Amino acid sequence: MVRAMLDDLRPRLLNAALTGSRAENENVRHQGNFLSDYDLLMHDLYKERLAEFVPSFIYASEESDPQVVGADADPGLCVLVDPLDTSELAVRALQGYTHIMIYSLPLKRPIVSVIGDIFHHVQLYVAALGDDGVDRAFAVTAADEWHELLHRPSVSLSEALVTNYLMRPEERFLPLARQEGFLEALGAPGADGKRKGRIGVGHGSVCLCHVAAGFTDATIEIQKGFAAWDFLPGHYVLHAAGGVAIDLEGEPIGLDYGLNSLPEISRAMTVKRKFVATRSLSLAEEIRTTIRI
Repeated sequence: MVRAMLDDLRPRLLNAALTGSRAENENVRHQGNFLSDYDLLMHDLYKERLAEFVPSFIYASEESDPQVVGADADPGLCVLVDPLDTSELAVRALQGYTHIMIYSLPLKRPIVSVIGDIFHHVQLYVAALGDDGVDRAFAVTAADEWHELLHRPSVSLSEALVTNYLMRPEERFLPLARQEGFLEALGAPGADGKRKGRIGVGHGSVCLCHVAAGFTDATIEIQKGFAAWDFLPGHYVLHAAGGVAIDLEGEPIGLDYGLNSLPEISRAMTVKRKFVATRSLSLAEEIRTTIRI
């Protein structure tokens, strides 16, 4: 379903980029955030297509208040969706992602998560709870090659590629630039005298998926915090791949996301999470101790 939606959306976004017709809307729900017709289209499509497979569920999308879909007034599943993440880049055909996670209210944990990458060869990051009770994660290419994401050794901070959503100059970039202790540790020479540490741009759930796949070493959110739809789908993929995420006090972030009733889901949609996400607790702590809160 997600791949078919991406295949349908991709040419629309390319046309928007080439023509400069970006279909921007006023974003009443999230002031200051870019909102396009394509965000709203994907919001509607997810709700319609999910209803073909899931009889009843709570639909929790970035673009609306949580609502029950189907005949069951008290469904056991919550579907959390960010229809089109980084849409201001998507309408320029640069980067664009979609997030969907299915959460079991009886189990108090996620059971499926899919993050779709619209413009790259690795198109899907998938996590799921197997019949054997084991969470597994995969990266799936445009050629339908499935690669299981397994735990890999981590590196030290001075060797790490760390990402952060630093695109907004005053809200994001400047606060990160003031983290002198972190930047000094990241830029420090290693045992061989080489300076290998790097800082890059990360976006929403996909930045946690990049850590899960070993494409990057860590991602941090230390300014405003990520909303539920930006963080939780990618966090489950990272967890299933053996990675870790901690808050800025050093507490591990578990899988009970507090989506266990409609009122809880409504509250959870307002929560912002600050975190450090890596493949190992040692690197997460090394990064956390350099950050000035």
